[in-house]
Amino acid sequence: MKYQKEIEIAKQQFELTKKNLTRFAKLNKKKVDDFFHPEHIQVFKKIDCLSCANCCKTTSPIFRDIDIKRISKRLKTSEKSFIASALRIDEDNDYVLKKSPCLFLQDDNTCQIYEDRPLACREYPHTNRKNMYQILNLTIQNSIICPAVSSIVQKINNINEKSS
Repeated sequence: MKYQKEIEIAKQQFELTKKNLTRFAKLNKKKVDDFFHPEHIQVFKKIDCLSCANCCKTTSPIFRDIDIKRISKRLKTSEKSFIASALRIDEDNDYVLKKSPCLFLQDDNTCQIYEDRPLACREYPHTNRKNMYQILNLTIQNSIICPAVSSIVQKINNINEKSS
C-alpha cells in the first residue's frame, strides 16, 4: 500500500496522540473545527484515496436501512437477501459487512456501487464535519486506518504541542 509508512507511524503514536488530542479538545471544544477543517482541505489536495483504499480494505461502514434499500435496488435483489449474504449485526447493533475487504471494492480501488454507497462511506473520514470534538475518539481511531486522517491528526497534534 502506498501510504503504509504513515499508517505504521500513526499506530506507534496512537496512545500519545489520543491523550494529547483529547486534552486539547477538552480545553478548546469550540476551536476543534477551526483546526481540523483547514487541515482537511490541505491534506486532501495531496492524498488520493484511490491510491490507498485502506478504509475499504480493512473496515466496514455502517449500513443504515436507507443504504440497504438503495444498494439492494441497485443490485436487483431483496433487502433480506442482501443482508443475509453480505451483512452482520455488530456489537453496537448496526449492520456492517461480514468481512473485509469490502465486497464492492474493485481491483483498481474504485467502488462498484460508488453512486449508491452508504452514507458512512460518503462522509468518510469525517474530518470536515461540524463539531469534530463529538467524534474525536472515532477520528483518532481512523488515524490508524486512513493516512489522510493520520496526517491531519499529526499536524494538529504538532500545533498543539508547540502552543503548550
